[in-house]
Amino acid sequence: MFDGVSGARLHRVLTKYYLVAQVMRRLPYRYAPRVFWIMDNGTIHRGARCLARLQRRWPNLIPVHAPVHAGWLNQVEIYFSVLQRKALTPNDFRSLHDLERRLLAFQEHYQQVARPFQWRFTRRALCRLMSRLSTTSAPVSKAA
Repeated sequence: MFDGVSGARLHRVLTKYYLVAQVMRRLPYRYAPRVFWIMDNGTIHRGARCLARLQRRWPNLIPVHAPVHAGWLNQVEIYFSVLQRKALTPNDFRSLHDLERRLLAFQEHYQQVARPFQWRFTRRALCRLMSRLSTTSAPVSKAA
């Protein structure tokens, strides 16, 4: 079933496979006609073998890959980035209990202070930028 996968990569594949299995065994996903599974472009999530492996086991599962270099679209990644900078650095916890307390305190605090992101980059601004980029050619330096 896991042809071409070995070592630490096998561990990552099995961990991901276990998570998918946990979800897909439950209702309503088990009997849903289609289940869209949003994935990043990690090496264990892409490629024909991954798609075949997932759809062989769960024919109703449809992988949807986020664009490459679009981590800013993933709100979970943004949250964990904030969490890392604001609550987990420096990583100086004496125990798992201390870590748990810090995480829960941050969560409570963040729920009070977090505000929706106000996107200000408009379609018009994008068109202007694309036009400017298409008319400007940066000099290409030759390798020595």
